[in-house]
Amino acid sequence: MVSKQKILIVDDDNNIAELISLYLTKECYETLIVNDGESVLPALKSFEPNLILLDLMLPGIDGYQVCREVRAKHSVPIIMLSAKGEVFDKVLGLELGADDYIEKPFDSKELVARVKAVLRRYKPAAAAPEASREKCVDYKDLTINLTNYSVIYMGHTVEMPPKELELLYFLASSPNHVFTREQLLDQIWGYEYIGDTRTVDVHIKRLREKIKDHANWKISTIWGIGYKFEVRN
Repeated sequence: MVSKQKILIVDDDNNIAELISLYLTKECYETLIVNDGESVLPALKSFEPNLILLDLMLPGIDGYQVCREVRAKHSVPIIMLSAKGEVFDKVLGLELGADDYIEKPFDSKELVARVKAVLRRYKPAAAAPEASREKCVDYKDLTINLTNYSVIYMGHTVEMPPKELELLYFLASSPNHVFTREQLLDQIWGYEYIGDTRTVDVHIKRLREKIKDHANWKISTIWGIGYKFEVRN
């Protein structure tokens, strides 16, 4: 029997949290609700969710700080929920490690679709058939393994959220091929992203902070077009 995927819902408005839980329960997800930021890390340890729905406006520790604390130790996908619709707020959330950002009020179908899309992209190695070929790209001082969601850089494991790793893997799998931001959104996020292509820029920025340019390869910006994983012979 396949176990249900777990969603941790973090929102101080219990009515909204219960409504979200109802939507997700109907889709056969198991949910847990917490109403403040201080409860997230303990719940993360005991509940072991596959995804976190995180409201930004929380009492005490706000959603941004919660995201920082979670990202310091865990790579579990995070979707931020907020009434703040400014580009600055979205970019900040993504820079802190969120995988997606949904504005309130939201449509229930859109919320469920976003949750499914993020979870579809995040498949731990245990879920992969043993007979399947390992998805891995290997360069000097850099190994990106999509099968077990790991990155080894300069001999050390680099922790990164699923979307960052998938973006790096996708670029590195097609060396010297230029991709537009729209193509990367479509390939990595898998649906029409409601927002703008800054989502890609933010994730590239975070990758560059963790994976520095190498003598043999680097993530290059093609101005006015997009990005490529440049490999030097």
